[in-house]
Amino acid sequence: MKIRFAKAEDLPQIVEIINQATRAGNANAFHKELETEERRAWLKAHQEDSYPLYVLELEEKVVAWASLSPYRGRRAALRKIAEISYYVDYTYHGQGVGKRLMEYAIADCERLGFNHLVALLIEINTGSIHLLEKFGFERWGFFPDVVELKDGICGHLIYGKSL
Repeated sequence: MKIRFAKAEDLPQIVEIINQATRAGNANAFHKELETEERRAWLKAHQEDSYPLYVLELEEKVVAWASLSPYRGRRAALRKIAEISYYVDYTYHGQGVGKRLMEYAIADCERLGFNHLVALLIEINTGSIHLLEKFGFERWGFFPDVVELKDGICGHLIYGKSL
């Protein structure tokens, strides 16, 4: 396994991985699949020295990614908090890929100066909840019945961790 910062040429695979979760219908709140072109600005916003986007490669193929993003952007009082997001290619679920990526991203927070991480997720995403709790994240917030999915309504969770 190799973890590195994402490059522009990784974007099609990054988008395909998030689209797998969209198609599954239980891992994110997107209603339609994303297009690679619409994610270019998002990729550029993730800089190595501030809010990185990491990819995990197996045999030179991107199979997972994680990003650190501003939490509530431009609010200086919240600058030491980052939002963590992560997706793993469904072919590689259960193989420790998410664990390795999470370890790496959390460790890099010291270099970046973050002292808290938050993850925003839908309550039916039990795989992510399990991974977050394994790393000491706790449920910090809950918005009941606010997420409208194709197959019903569920809550929105905020998980957090002090570093």
